[in-house]
This record gives sequence, C-alpha cells and structure tokens, in this order.
Amino acid sequence: MPMTHYMELLAVNQPWNLILFMAVPVVLAETVAITELFILFSRQYRGGLRSINRAASIAGGLYFIGVFGYLLVNAVIPLTLSGQWRGPADVIAVGAYLSGIVPLLGLALLDLGITGRGLAEEEKLKQHAMWVAVFLVVAHVAMIFGMLDPTLLQSGVPAAMEHGGMHSH
Repeated sequence: MPMTHYMELLAVNQPWNLILFMAVPVVLAETVAITELFILFSRQYRGGLRSINRAASIAGGLYFIGVFGYLLVNAVIPLTLSGQWRGPADVIAVGAYLSGIVPLLGLALLDLGITGRGLAEEEKLKQHAMWVAVFLVVAHVAMIFGMLDPTLLQSGVPAAMEHGGMHSH
C-alpha cells in the first residue's frame, strides 16, 4: 500500500526522522499541555511547573520554526513544483503537520512576551490553552490523514482495488 509523504518521512532514516519530526515536537507540546492542566486547576501562575511550561513552549515554537523551514524547502516546494503529491490525504497530512507552526509559534511568542503584553496572567493562560488545543487538533489531523492510503480520497478506482486488496465478483 502506498503511504503519504508524512508517514514516509517518519519511516525513513530510523530512528532519527521519527525523533526529530515527531518525538521532539510532540514531547514539548505534551509537556506544555500536561503542565497547563495542572496550572489551570491549581491557579498557580508562578513556580516550577510554570517555568517548565514556559520553557517547553518557547523551545517548541523555536524548534518548529526550523522543522517548518526545512520541510518547506526540502519537501513541500519540490513536491509541489514536480507534481509528486500522492493525493488529497497526502496534502492534508503534510499541510496539517506544517500548520502546527501557528499554535507553536503563538505559544512561544506569548511566553517570550512578544504578544499578550498587558494581559492578566489568567488571560494569558487562556490564550496559552487555546494555542495548545489548536496544536493538538492539527497534530491529530496530520496523524490521521498521514496514516491513510494517500490515494483513498481521490476520485476513481479505490487504491485497494487497484492493488488487488478487494475483489468483486
């Protein structure tokens, strides 16, 4: 079965691509999400958890700028110019993954004090939680569409039939 470029990226150069493109951003984002829950429930806007939350947020945003730039130059532009996308699911998976730059950068900018100046701590935390939620949604959309057969959403004969996966009598 053919795979999306998203899954191919994670599958090649093991374990490095999986670590660099999945594990690092997800561990940082999950660290932000988990610490965020404790901060929101405890209303402890200062202290060790908030420091970890802030550090993971800034590191995640800055790290993903590099990932975004690298994949844009080395994958998205070449695939687009050469017409080598494997179908709508392929484009959705890669697009959703790369759209993670918006919430991750939003988190970093908020924690660096570039945005949200003058907001109360609780209001900053609400924005922070919103960016975490957006990241979780786009990351899961990328994973779901990334695991699909990239030709599944194309019109015409389903990929499984072309490859002998389904037989009609």
